Amino acid sequence: MTPRADDDRWDIHTGVGYTALVVAAWRALHTAGPDPVAADDWARAFVEAAADPYLSGLLDAAPTADTAVFPTLYGVQTRFFDEFFTAASAAGIAQAVILGAGLDTRCYRLGWPDESVVFEVDQPAVLRFKTAVLAERGARPATRRVPIGADLRGPWAESLLAAGFEPGRPCAWSVEGVLPYLTGADQDALLTALTTLSAAGSRIAIGALGSHFDAEQFAAVTAEHPGLQIFRDVDFSALTHPPEQRADPADWLERHGWALTRVGTTLDLQADHGASPPAVMVAVDRVLRSQYVHATRR
Repeated sequence: MTPRADDDRWDIHTGVGYTALVVAAWRALHTAGPDPVAADDWARAFVEAAADPYLSGLLDAAPTADTAVFPTLYGVQTRFFDEFFTAASAAGIAQAVILGAGLDTRCYRLGWPDESVVFEVDQPAVLRFKTAVLAERGARPATRRVPIGADLRGPWAESLLAAGFEPGRPCAWSVEGVLPYLTGADQDALLTALTTLSAAGSRIAIGALGSHFDAEQFAAVTAEHPGLQIFRDVDFSALTHPPEQRADPADWLERHGWALTRVGTTLDLQADHGASPPAVMVAVDRVLRSQYVHATRR
């Protein structure tokens, strides 16, 4: 896997863009599995359109308890953000911004009030792929969708404002799976920009699964659980930046005018719904050190 660079770009087959495709495959597996906690009926279409041999084989392979770990982790993460946007809409927040939208389909899946607008920000090639695949499958957004092709390490806020975002109105922001790919400076810049654009009462949800990757612990976990062997040769750290370069997002928000309403891990999110995570999931979460945050702008 190609290491990150400060000026790298990607589409759905390369770099960070490929991780969006991998996560879509895991969402598809979770959706098709027993008792999914969240369902994304469009996820499989992305994998089929990309025609990636590894991911296509993953969808067709017989599932095991170990191979279900990552689909379950991302099923829980999907539900976390689904519930966040549903609650924000119910509270009367009509603007939503999905930063690093990837192959997320909430604009198509969720029940949005008529007056809602959803801005999706990501690399242009990723958004073009998503839009084309969904259009070919006859999918229609459930509310007004505004795709914005922009790099989150650059002046994305200017593009958001030019697209019609209204900073004087509360907004629901999601930052899902983005922070591990940013340096500390880029993370601070992103959070500062969205804070500046957030009227009082705005809400934010952050999901940072994989912010702290421990290669030594991961090797031990994959050795203990045969179903995870397929991940042993993947250098996840090549995609991310060292955690010591980044501030803890919950601490950052609290210091910059946000009131924390929830901080937890994927294990906590499962416990909320009465699930008892298996030992392999506890071990994987220990390696990846997930964090999920809700906060409201003061």
